Amino acid sequence: MSAPSSSSSSTSTSPASGSWEAAAAAPAMVRKHPCPECGANLEWNAQAQALKCPYCGTTVPWSEETREELGRDVVEQDLAEALRNPKSGRGWGTEDRYEVQCQNCRAISVFVNRTVAQRCDFCGSPSIVAHEGQGDAITPQSILPFKISDGQIRDRIRQWYGSRWFAPNRLKSAALTDTLHGVYLPYWTFDAHASADWQAEAGFYYYTTESYRDSNGNVQTRQVRHVRWEPASGSLAHFFDDELVPGTVGVHANLLRQVEPFPTTTDLKPYTPEFVRGWTVERYQIDLGKAAQVNVQDMDEQLRALCARQVPGDTYRNLQIQREYQGRTFKHILVPVWLVGYTYGSRTFQIIANGYTGQIAGERPYSALKITLAVLATIMVLALLWVMFGQ
Repeated sequence: MSAPSSSSSSTSTSPASGSWEAAAAAPAMVRKHPCPECGANLEWNAQAQALKCPYCGTTVPWSEETREELGRDVVEQDLAEALRNPKSGRGWGTEDRYEVQCQNCRAISVFVNRTVAQRCDFCGSPSIVAHEGQGDAITPQSILPFKISDGQIRDRIRQWYGSRWFAPNRLKSAALTDTLHGVYLPYWTFDAHASADWQAEAGFYYYTTESYRDSNGNVQTRQVRHVRWEPASGSLAHFFDDELVPGTVGVHANLLRQVEPFPTTTDLKPYTPEFVRGWTVERYQIDLGKAAQVNVQDMDEQLRALCARQVPGDTYRNLQIQREYQGRTFKHILVPVWLVGYTYGSRTFQIIANGYTGQIAGERPYSALKITLAVLATIMVLALLWVMFGQ
């Protein structure tokens, strides 16, 4: 299966046939980008939106010249070729990396040129152990850098806390933003050209007038709806561009869906160590094969909805679809998330924010006392209204 032509993204190009291994191995050859003043390794700074030295504070704006100096483009990888050669394009090169795995939530964190955390960034557990296996992971081809700074996110999370009326007071007064972490999460993106033929029974509404007797024995008339069924068929073609499948186990899936989308079709940058130095990176545990299966399920659901919209009439039944996917490509990318993980009672809760758009989603406990008082207050108000107006 050959790779399709370039997608609509201005930042993505398709590799030549058979170039999966060479393209995926490219990140291992990316050289370091030293500070022009002191020579230390530059890191991505969300507030400055530039590469910044963590020691002397020198900033180097991200530009086309910087991208050319780092020497890579964001490319689409041939999915069929990658699945046929599962050992190609793996290993994150010779960068100073260290992996740990949380024994509580099982998330694997990767640290680049930085001190390893003493607690899990995802659930707060201190039960973290060294994890061996750095060489068996597919290298990220691209990254969406942090755009929203930690200061901006702290303010938004405090506002989010304040709007949770039934949250315990102790939760609102706690300095939970002190546990805020910036994390790069693993995602897969998939492209595919889809074609589908469909058959269904299209239903058309029509109405007839019927007579009936009401409860008083009087003759009344009413409109009754019927359905006339007719065979229908059609076909469609659709291009799926950067369909997202998360590879994370550290962040709760229901929260991730609430902070999506991530603008991967327009704003991705080629992966370089500068973006992840000083940040935590989660290593994917939903591998390419499993993610590709999830992607097919997602595309099937979307195709069914697209075909259903083509069925004429007012309703339909017995929709049957024959579909085919061609030119499937993928990217392994990293996306930015701000994360707060905390324990209340015996349960662990998370609040996450999209590190590029600032969209927030969270979990929180409920105060049984506040809910009880609210219910009692409602009952009292209803009783008062009944006394005043129910006579």
